[in-house]
Amino acid sequence: MSDLLVGIDRALGNVGAQITAGLREAVRSGRLAPGDRLPSSRALAADLGVSRGMVVEAYEQLVAEGYLTSRHGSGTRVAQLPEQHTSRGPELPRDVSDVSELPFDLKPGSSDMSAFPRSAWLAATRHALATVPHSRLSYGDPGGVPELRIALAGYLGRVRAANASPDRIVVVGGVAQGIALVVQALAVREHRLLAVEDPSSATQRGLLRSNGLPIVGIPVDGDGIDVDALARSGARAVLVTPAHQYPTGVVLSPERRARLTAWARDVDGLIIEDDYDAEFRYDRDPVGCLQGLDPDHVVHLGSTSKALAPGMRLGWAVVPEPWLEQIRELKQYADLGSAVINQFAFVRLLESGAYDRHLRAMRLRYRGRRDAVADAFAEFLPEVEVNGIRAGLHLYVELPGGCTEDAVVAAAAERGVRVEPVGPMREDAAAGPQALVLGYAMLAEERLHEAVRRIAEACREVG
Repeated sequence: MSDLLVGIDRALGNVGAQITAGLREAVRSGRLAPGDRLPSSRALAADLGVSRGMVVEAYEQLVAEGYLTSRHGSGTRVAQLPEQHTSRGPELPRDVSDVSELPFDLKPGSSDMSAFPRSAWLAATRHALATVPHSRLSYGDPGGVPELRIALAGYLGRVRAANASPDRIVVVGGVAQGIALVVQALAVREHRLLAVEDPSSATQRGLLRSNGLPIVGIPVDGDGIDVDALARSGARAVLVTPAHQYPTGVVLSPERRARLTAWARDVDGLIIEDDYDAEFRYDRDPVGCLQGLDPDHVVHLGSTSKALAPGMRLGWAVVPEPWLEQIRELKQYADLGSAVINQFAFVRLLESGAYDRHLRAMRLRYRGRRDAVADAFAEFLPEVEVNGIRAGLHLYVELPGGCTEDAVVAAAAERGVRVEPVGPMREDAAAGPQALVLGYAMLAEERLHEAVRRIAEACREVG
């Protein structure tokens, strides 16, 4: 009988807990049915070769939990439990974040996560674990550990020409959290509208709407966002991607940069600068960030999502002084601060030069992949227009006449190629040219060459 009820392994220790867990599982699984009488504590103890006290404690624990009942003269029996539904419920969605259903995945915005510097990150994490005092593992400053804010201030000043002092930096869980915090702060200050570039990331617009602030699209042309249209919109806050507009790939021109910051000063407004992939410029140094021009009216947001991996959930916000206390407070209430060990590990990556070395290697890799896509279009479909600067992890491709986005996307999928249409990225899907956004970071050059050949076939079929 004892073998049926429970097995114990003295090598695992805590035999009493094993008896309790074994009996509980026997009831849950149905091996012991409601009303079944259990052996006396003395008999079960003898069978198991343990003290009677262990069995008595196990029975008492399970009576207290409701699995057993014990009445004088009736012994210990299995209780009548509520009906148990043993089905697993709805199947969880399959994780397709690292493996596309199609063999040629040109999803924009994705980095080459196979290139994550595991050895460097492991070394940095080990260094953090070996050197960080126990007391520093508490919640700490909601703005981030001081060491990281100091390191980021130096890095952003050197690489992005930012005017960033450590006390103005708030460490956040990626750009998405940074945007959410700023939008919450805008709502508290009774902003009723947020301007965004049109087209822009559909995912990001969904994030903005989920935070309850209405948005208005502002057209983008070859020089970036139309500042005159922004001024007419009535918004006093705007979210922009000035170093490499998503998805068109243009850079905000010097004249527009000056006019945009002047607009912010005139309306006492706020510019939210999403510097999402500025580390990757292939023909020259990237233009400096907007925050460096006007640190009192620009929130500068950046992260490790494109440089390392989006799953790191590690980013930063450089916040104007009038907004700083509010953003820090919102961050405190959001999650009590970002993960401390990751922050210290990233400090080590920055200070050791490992982060810069990784970025240099990735620029070479991504430049070759971008060139492979552009060259393949010139070979297989020269009538398309490949737009945008030589930067980032995506290309914006205007389709030839007669080709519609939806038709090309479907025809490409039939050939095993995933591409993204621009229509869903616009406030009005029908406005603007028929175009695709192609991410090239995840595929090697020869596979990108083949993917473009298949896209060209798809275009000719539908056009």
